[in-house]
Formats: sequence, C-alpha cells, structure tokens
Amino acid sequence: MRATLDADVPVERDRTRDLEVLPMGRCDPGLKLARTLQVGTDHTAIALGAGDVPVLGTPALLALAEGACVDAIKDDLEEGQTSVGTWAEIEHRTPTPVGQTVCAHATLIGHHGRRLEFAVLIDQDGETVAKIRHRRVLVDRERFLSKIAVADDAQAS
Repeated sequence: MRATLDADVPVERDRTRDLEVLPMGRCDPGLKLARTLQVGTDHTAIALGAGDVPVLGTPALLALAEGACVDAIKDDLEEGQTSVGTWAEIEHRTPTPVGQTVCAHATLIGHHGRRLEFAVLIDQDGETVAKIRHRRVLVDRERFLSKIAVADDAQAS
C-alpha cells in the first residue's frame, strides 16, 4: 500500500501498525558521534530538581546523550525530516562533580522503519559514568508541529 505525505512524495505504510514510514535517507547502523560537556552548576541534580547533591544530574546526562544521537544522524535525514526522542533506559553509575568534563559516545545500532535505536556510553577520563539505550522516531517536521498547533487551538477554544 502506498500513500503520500506531500504533493508527490510517496511513502510506504507499515501494515502492522498502519503508521506512515518516511523515506529513511541513509541512517545506516554504525553512525557515531561524540559530544562533550563540562559540568557546570546548572547541570547538577540540585539545579535540575533531580536530587540534593551538587553532581551531574541524570536529566543533564540524558540531554547530552540525546544531543549526541541527534547530531549523529542529522546529515542523513531527508529534507523536512527530524527525529524525536521516545524512550530511554539510563544506568547512571558514577557521580561527576562540577568542573569535570564528560563525553557522550552515541552509536546508531539499528533501525526498524521510522524507529532508530542508539547505544550511548558516557565517560569521564576513560571511566564509565553512564550507559544509555535511546530510541528516536523519524517524523516529518511540519506535520509534527501542525499537531501541536491543532492541540493549542483546541485548548484555546
């Protein structure tokens, strides 16, 4: 079964869930990217409302990991495509104090239709700080944002 998103852009339909599957670009497993963060006071568990200790907070770890995943695939997306995070599993193993630098190493390990699966290892000076499994879904940016506008209009009424 074929459908179209825009004028003449054909897409395949996932017959098992009847979700539109966007053209993939390349997004081949194995894409990698590393992103660093120097931990500041605004990244701490205290500042993020995620605890009462002045160390790198888990929400900041997740944001770093997601950013690395986004950057790993950005050059492989089709025009008008973006990805949105939908799931993460985090094992935060070691505290990182303010002033230290951590590095997130994101690797695209697979994709299933629109769903992209990542493994992210975050380290500090060679020591593992966290292991994260993360899932993102490819979406048409305009269509995704139009759903927000519809929801906002419904709330305003």
